[in-house]
Amino acid sequence: VQLVESGGGLVQAGGSLRLSCAASGRTFSSLSMGWLRQAPGKEREFVAGIGRNAYYADSVKGRFGISRDNAKNTVYLQMNSLKPEDTAVYYCAATDYSGSYYSLIPPPRYDYWGQGTQVTVSS
Repeated sequence: VQLVESGGGLVQAGGSLRLSCAASGRTFSSLSMGWLRQAPGKEREFVAGIGRNAYYADSVKGRFGISRDNAKNTVYLQMNSLKPEDTAVYYCAATDYSGSYYSLIPPPRYDYWGQGTQVTVSS
């Protein structure tokens, strides 16, 4: 599976961005997809995931929305009310780990990763 992210950039606090992740290489509709991020000096953290249903980290709940378009093999992350602490490299990830598609918690692992896209939120 190949994943290519787009849509990152610089935005002021309170603004919005939408990230996209285009997948290729296998049946997209069966994959559990996720967005993770890594800020400088910090560990990578889960942001949002979607299989049959969507689920979020507490830090972004109510501000971010994840969605997927199986016809376009694409997953999106709509980010609203952005804060400086949202600044990070955002990664799209996918897995076919057994049961992950129907889960409401992050899978034990993601098997496929995009190259990452930088999101910078200025105060």
